Amino acid sequence: MAILTKPYFRGQSIHRLDAKGRLRVPTKFREVLQKNYTDALIITQWGPCLVAFPPELWGQIEEKAASFSLVDPKQQNFKRYFISSAEECPFDNQGRVLIPPVLRDHAGLGQEVFLAGTLNCFEIWDKGRWDKQMELNRENHQEIMETMATMGL
Repeated sequence: MAILTKPYFRGQSIHRLDAKGRLRVPTKFREVLQKNYTDALIITQWGPCLVAFPPELWGQIEEKAASFSLVDPKQQNFKRYFISSAEECPFDNQGRVLIPPVLRDHAGLGQEVFLAGTLNCFEIWDKGRWDKQMELNRENHQEIMETMATMGL
């Protein structure tokens, strides 16, 4: 198996939000941004967590979503849920991004957060929610692996 050479976000880390809701992004994620993209993030809601994209990759999502039907309810719901909650979050001079309160509330973020690299983006979880999700994944491991096998992985 070849090692990925594209600028992907991978790995996991635990961090703390400060009292103002600022998150220090790990160096390995910042390096991906600085070397390959604009040094900023677009953060939006994603199920029980948040997801952070480089602006250039987010732009591709917006381009595709802009062509969606104005009358298809599923496509409109996607835009209402995923696109409308997106916020540009620039870095401050200490390498932190301010996560807006509405997004922190959506993801139930407490002080301790878990970051998970998922290739083109990374997820931002409340640590307790992450632990619960991983327990569910362990319980459903076989089903997950079978699904991946049917997809050719």
